[in-house]
Amino acid sequence: MRRIAALLGLALLAGCGQAEQPYAPGAAATAPRPVPASSPAPGTDPAEDAPDGSTPDGGTPGERPSDGAPPSGPQTIAIADGLKVRVEWPSHPDPLLRVMVDQYVGTRRAIVRGEPGYRHNLEIDAEAQATKWIRAFIDDQESIRGTGRLYHLRVSARMGKGAQLDACVDESRVQVVSAKSGKAVSPQPRWLRTPYGQSLVAHRGPDGVWRIRTYLTSTERCSP
Repeated sequence: MRRIAALLGLALLAGCGQAEQPYAPGAAATAPRPVPASSPAPGTDPAEDAPDGSTPDGGTPGERPSDGAPPSGPQTIAIADGLKVRVEWPSHPDPLLRVMVDQYVGTRRAIVRGEPGYRHNLEIDAEAQATKWIRAFIDDQESIRGTGRLYHLRVSARMGKGAQLDACVDESRVQVVSAKSGKAVSPQPRWLRTPYGQSLVAHRGPDGVWRIRTYLTSTERCSP
């Protein structure tokens, strides 16, 4: 807990003066992207077979994660064409967890749409981190599709106007594909193979809005 408090304090004091670090899933920031991986079987997502267009857990395609209070339990959000995320909200979730979910949906949507970056509710350092990761896909003419999973969401620390948010991400059913042909690239990136942790520091501004100040390197081991 002392380490978390120290990280929060440093992030809040440093503000825009922090050294930029690339945003990358898990420890993939310095790992080479091309590592062989088996691709998830197509058509294995039960949400794709719902006859009325709704998801089995009550979510609705196109539903924005920031609309209304966070639900309890699972929710499936349609991010973009061919891409979804299953969010496993805890019981009585802290509304601040919306920040974690919003950035996950927003960064992945930017990749699918071929946008040059993402800035919604991100401060300067976090915007640079997220944009660098997104542009790696755009520059390589790649996109993503499949169903991700966001779970073990929690607010691990609060200090004044700052907070640390943590989550586990499982993208073993997500594929990196060619933006032109839609075919899966080979080999697939290493970070798609196993669940990884994601951590960030959020800051509440004078307008009362929580924004991500920086992404942290997560050391958490996430089990499937």
